[in-house]
Amino acid sequence: MEVQQTEVQTDRVLTVPNLLSGLRLLGVPLFLWLILVPEADGWAVVLLMVSGFTDWLDGYLARKWNQISRVGQLLDPVADRLYILATLVGLLLRGIVPLWFVVLLVSRDLLLAVVLAILKRRGVTGLPVHFLGKAATFCLLYAFPLLLLGDGSTWFADVANVVGWAFAVWGTALYWWAGVLYIGQARQILASSS
Repeated sequence: MEVQQTEVQTDRVLTVPNLLSGLRLLGVPLFLWLILVPEADGWAVVLLMVSGFTDWLDGYLARKWNQISRVGQLLDPVADRLYILATLVGLLLRGIVPLWFVVLLVSRDLLLAVVLAILKRRGVTGLPVHFLGKAATFCLLYAFPLLLLGDGSTWFADVANVVGWAFAVWGTALYWWAGVLYIGQARQILASSS
């Protein structure tokens, strides 16, 4: 079986898409501070929205301007995972989500980290991204601000909480489904390289 890798167009580090990914990474500690220290939920939601937009924008610009780079291919998923982890930690510490929910999502990432470490020892640096994985991340990144806005006692908070949990449940199911597909890909790669 031949491993399909996304074509790397450039090895440049200083590109607009990489700058956007770097700014997203810098937003992670700011987001945590916003929801934990001043509990400025509105600003935290705005930061999540800006992060989501720049996540889309960096990929779009990288393809449009032929600035796809190995650095960008590493930064983008790292930024996504760190936002998910930071948001989960913040929501857990605020009492908005239960521990089992955090464990369920983090355990999937830990499992895939082990799988990717095994692949890396065989010389495989990554797996092709599935649309399902992108859909799962989208659902989760849509759920988290809604859950944050749902932390209140108004009718709007009630609606945000219900819709947020709907996206969280779908996102979690898709997240694990994508994880199973990634593990299947890894098994095929390992079997063909033996």
